Amino acid sequence: METQVTDSLIGRTIDQRYRVISRLARGGMATVYEALDLRLDRVVALKVMHPSLAEDPGFVSRFEREAKAAARLSHPNVVAVFDQGVDGDVVFLAMELVNGRTVRDVLREYTTLTPAQSLVILEPVLEALEAAHRAGFVHRDIKPENVLISDDGRIKVADFGLARTINVSNATAVTEGVLIGTVAYLSPEQVERGVADARSDVYGAGILLYEMLTGSVPHAGETPLAVAYKHVNTDVPLPSARRADIPTAVDELVDLATRRDPDERYNSAADFLAAIKAARATLPSPTPLRNHDTAVMPSTTTTAQPASPPTTPPSTPATTKPTRKGRGRYLALLVLALAALGACAAWWLGSARYVAVPAIGGLNQSAASAKLSASDLSLTVAASQYSETVKSGLIISSDPASGTDARKGSAVAVVMSKGPERYTVPDVAGKSVSDATEALAGQTLKVAATKSVYSDAVAVGLVVTTDPAAGTELKRSSQVTLLVSQGVKPVAMPGVVGDDQATALATLRKVGLKANISNDYSEKYAIGIVIDGTPNTGVEVAKGSTVELVVSKGPPPVQVPNVVDLSKEAAISKLKAAGFSVKVEEPLAVTPLNRVLNQSPAAGQTVAKGSTVTIQIV
Repeated sequence: METQVTDSLIGRTIDQRYRVISRLARGGMATVYEALDLRLDRVVALKVMHPSLAEDPGFVSRFEREAKAAARLSHPNVVAVFDQGVDGDVVFLAMELVNGRTVRDVLREYTTLTPAQSLVILEPVLEALEAAHRAGFVHRDIKPENVLISDDGRIKVADFGLARTINVSNATAVTEGVLIGTVAYLSPEQVERGVADARSDVYGAGILLYEMLTGSVPHAGETPLAVAYKHVNTDVPLPSARRADIPTAVDELVDLATRRDPDERYNSAADFLAAIKAARATLPSPTPLRNHDTAVMPSTTTTAQPASPPTTPPSTPATTKPTRKGRGRYLALLVLALAALGACAAWWLGSARYVAVPAIGGLNQSAASAKLSASDLSLTVAASQYSETVKSGLIISSDPASGTDARKGSAVAVVMSKGPERYTVPDVAGKSVSDATEALAGQTLKVAATKSVYSDAVAVGLVVTTDPAAGTELKRSSQVTLLVSQGVKPVAMPGVVGDDQATALATLRKVGLKANISNDYSEKYAIGIVIDGTPNTGVEVAKGSTVELVVSKGPPPVQVPNVVDLSKEAAISKLKAAGFSVKVEEPLAVTPLNRVLNQSPAAGQTVAKGSTVTIQIV
């Protein structure tokens, strides 16, 4: 019956502007149509909410509010929202029509993607999320269905704002089908407290990466509640646990993006994106996907090999002319004699006075001196410098170099190693960010970023610690992250309604809270039981704060009605109607009056509701 109603939209003009052409897709919450915008003469995607959801005024109100906000978000990797409105029973959203397919379609075809392919897809997703976060939006529903790959190679994120209207707390029979698909990507804080920030989208993007790598989501269950429970209580496994060829760098991306504690994740989509770009540099070029090469993979440049150089023919040896006879022979002998004498002189002045420098690289100064001395050479230290490969105190190089000739008795200049160039991360705990930055600069180190963390001991705005920690040895110009205090971590108000006063106070003390106690009457809770608390359960408050508890004084007092001189039956009925128990005292002998002679407590007295009133019958 519902399909017939939905199909009846084809050919209809919505809001006197959008002529519905055909149905493109149907989801758990809405149906998407191709439509023509008659006013601007362009084709759009028209998302129409299912009638069952359109009947919920609160849902429609949130839908309209978030859609208007999302329409202000402009980014090349975000599906643009053009318009939204209501036409009778039709609640709709007009969006950019992206011709192509979703990442879900890609996974149905390929099951899994290579690490390089997965990262190429995720990069523009994170760029879209970063733009949204800067504009004050949180997507809250990152999943394969919401990532579109256009036919011309662009990747776009859909449903900004629309996803904000769905959460676990409003699951109903109508929306449960939506949640089954959505809860697989929800962060623990969305499940536990219904709150989301940029780190929640980082979590969803991490789950998306996991699914592209392994072909399945990390947590599954028979019900949305079962899946949600796993997000809160179970770590996301490393992709390499299901697929052995996943590199460690990619494992680390998923691990840091899907930490259950938001403070342990990448602090923003920008941080996650930077880590992905660094990881991609270590991976081989991605293999294009069939039929949609440009949609996912960049083109690969082939480097031409240089042609082999022509072979040079061997040179032709010179031809020696025969020597002259006669007088020429004596001249030749004289020349030979003089040449021999010159050779002896050259040997004496040259080779005989030189020796080959022995190999001394990697030796300490003492061992090198002894080795040089054995070759009639001495050692002099020319310089010392840092080295990543030669240990401190050992020789890096010499001049003349080992194996070359040096004059006997001369000195060989050596360069000694000072070991790797390292600088110690200073202890800047308790310092301001500017002072900490200056201290790091004094050690030739730089501040990579600041990250806000909770601290019970360090005042707001001061440095709690560093990453890497103080005392770590780093290379020159290495970057250090400052973890800056944002004060004491707030605690959630525990549920204490229904507990006795002592138990409630102990529960509050355990989480670092104090309480003011007031009392009030309650027909529901017995004396000494907590009947209300402020703030409500789950609301976060500063640690050490004082909360308000209301403790029951029991049922409110009521006035005893007058039943003297009424018949026994009438008196019992009247007292019970007023909320009292009745005890009847009457003589053993049957009396003709059957009237109330006396009552206790007396009429007009105020006693607790439910008290017993005794009547005497005559």
